[in-house]
Amino acid sequence: MFFYSLSILFNDIQLVSPIECLFMAAAILAVLYLSAPMPEQNWQQQPFDSFLLTSWLGGMSLHWVFWPYFLFLNASLLMVDGLAKSGKLTVSSWDEIHFALLLTVIWWTTSIWRCSGNSKARIWAALARFTTLAVFIEYALKMLIRIDYPRIFFNCEDILLDYGSCF
Repeated sequence: MFFYSLSILFNDIQLVSPIECLFMAAAILAVLYLSAPMPEQNWQQQPFDSFLLTSWLGGMSLHWVFWPYFLFLNASLLMVDGLAKSGKLTVSSWDEIHFALLLTVIWWTTSIWRCSGNSKARIWAALARFTTLAVFIEYALKMLIRIDYPRIFFNCEDILLDYGSCF
């Protein structure tokens, strides 16, 4: 997350400074910590036939819901953005992949918020919730770059078939 988008935001767009982003992140994290549920001491993981359904309903441990998809999402975003940056992926394909990933991010966010009480400490629930909000901020930054500044991110000279998407 934020591998290419933050450098474009700070260096090329200059909408906010890194210090302002740090203060906003600290404020959001503080609010999420105060609103995070207290960990349940006697919580037992529910037996599951379907990992997706059990985590959607809040019956999984937080780390089992958070880490697998977090690693998959970051690897996918880094790969897709790297391919688009090098000109090996068209702009419309980049849009479609991000839309498909966004649908799974909605499941992940819901599962994280429902499983937040199933952690060992309140800070882990707050950090997991903060990460899900950061994913949506990342998507908003990518949408801003895609709509208003596509020539900064995409290698438009190498994309002959989809050159019109760079305007």
